[in-house]
Amino acid sequence: MAVFKRLLLYMKPYWWRIVLAALASSAYGGLDAAFAYMVEPLLKKIFVTNDVFIFSILPLAIILIFVFRGICRYLNDYFMRTAAQLAVQDVRNEIFRKNIVLDLNFFHRNQTGSLMSRIVNDVAMMQDGVGGIVTGLFRDAIGLVSLIGVIFYRDWHLAIISILVIPLSIYPAQYLGKKIKLNARKGQEEAGDFANILQESLSGIKVVKAFSLEKIMVDQFVRANRMYYEFVRKLIKYSSLSSPIMEVITSLGIAAVVFFGGSKVMANTLTAPEFFSFITAMALVYSPLKKLIAAYSEAQRCLGASERVFEIIDARSEIIDAPDGKTLTRDDNRVEFKDVCFKYQDDYVLKDVCLVAEKGQMVALVGPSGGGKSTLVSLIARFFDTNSGQVQIGPHDIRDISKASLMGNIALVDQETVLFHDTVANNIRYGKPGATDDEIMAAAQAAYAHDFIMEMPDGYGTSIGDRGVRLSGGQRQRICIARAILKNAPILILDEATSALDTESEQMVQKALDNLMQDRTTFVIAHRLSTVLHADKIIVLENGQVVECGTHQGLLQNNGLYSRLCSQQFRNEK
Repeated sequence: MAVFKRLLLYMKPYWWRIVLAALASSAYGGLDAAFAYMVEPLLKKIFVTNDVFIFSILPLAIILIFVFRGICRYLNDYFMRTAAQLAVQDVRNEIFRKNIVLDLNFFHRNQTGSLMSRIVNDVAMMQDGVGGIVTGLFRDAIGLVSLIGVIFYRDWHLAIISILVIPLSIYPAQYLGKKIKLNARKGQEEAGDFANILQESLSGIKVVKAFSLEKIMVDQFVRANRMYYEFVRKLIKYSSLSSPIMEVITSLGIAAVVFFGGSKVMANTLTAPEFFSFITAMALVYSPLKKLIAAYSEAQRCLGASERVFEIIDARSEIIDAPDGKTLTRDDNRVEFKDVCFKYQDDYVLKDVCLVAEKGQMVALVGPSGGGKSTLVSLIARFFDTNSGQVQIGPHDIRDISKASLMGNIALVDQETVLFHDTVANNIRYGKPGATDDEIMAAAQAAYAHDFIMEMPDGYGTSIGDRGVRLSGGQRQRICIARAILKNAPILILDEATSALDTESEQMVQKALDNLMQDRTTFVIAHRLSTVLHADKIIVLENGQVVECGTHQGLLQNNGLYSRLCSQQFRNEK
């Protein structure tokens, strides 16, 4: 009920649509009762008193009644379904709004395909269920109550006999409802699994082709799809059982009424028109009852999907913005790590890290892969919080700085070039929403991207495709650098920013980065040590610890890990 009530809250803003739908469905349901009630007097008028006028207008009256029913049905369906669509639209907006602000740990724990499935498939199932639930509450419930009133008015003895079967339907409905809800939820989880396989296969199609993994990926998808079918099959089985079970149960009531009612007619204690009126009302009673049972099954599917959606909506970020968060100025670009420790689950990635990057300094982070370099710069941007220790920017602990101010003062060029299916200009403009075309062009020129952009069919208006698939690796990297240049933040994080560039492009971009680093605190992660020889400070990380710190010349004289890395790399390059 808690999930159901929460679901209905999303329909509250569209109450007037629901009211109109409820009025239409009430009229629709009430017409069944009126029709059943009028059977007895009409039969008497026509077949007992031979009323020719009633007989002559009866066909027209039937047509008008069904036209009115059709209008009521249309109004009910239209306003209820649009209300459900608008409510589910709000749910979809909220789940995306909540997802997009969660911390990176959440996305590490949840597969992308599963999250996409919840936003698309589960929300679609909610949409199908919401309209059916509310329609059942009004149209079918009102029709059922009205018709029960008619049969009690006609003959309360027979009415009691006919409705005795209703309690018999409660247990099967509850049992089937639980099974439907369970399998609907598990089925949606399996849908998330094969959606994840689909997402990974298509986004990594180049690797799939390069290693001839087509058959392996198809086999994985087929297995996941088969598992999804197994749960859907059970869902269909239990959903399909509800109608036959209801028909068997209702047949008991019909048989009992026919026997006892027929006996009363033969005993002249009940007239034939009254009996036919009762039979009509009773037959109509079972129709909304079966629809309510079906709506209950649909509601269980809807609630199973809703629980999965609300789990995501209720997820809370571990990175909490300070209620009275401080605002950084452009002068607040001194960064200090004080005894910082950080771990993913049980394994420490950084241990007792202490370092200082003074204002305007370029600090290079080098060392073997897996040493914790990318994690360290992620802590500066507060993608994660430290397990112990403190990261300071200027005089403030970053946990005391508002997220908006923190990210507004940091520009990131990651080793993974992330571009969107949009124009070149808009991909650069993400660095500064609202930037003019001149500012975008200046940033591209500083990143040595302007020339190749102008060679494209539509220049800055060229669409670069999904994830920038129409660009080379070096071109993608330079557009990302242009985006960071446009942001003009006082703190720069360059995580292998020149890794995808050829030697000539690297030299051009390095000049642009040198100009950009003036009066800015810059953290550079580089495996190519030739790019950081002029760094003010080189931090050598190994197994999450700072093992060396100094300038290039000073570290070479130490004959430590940095010296060995340089000797090995320069020898290989030579």
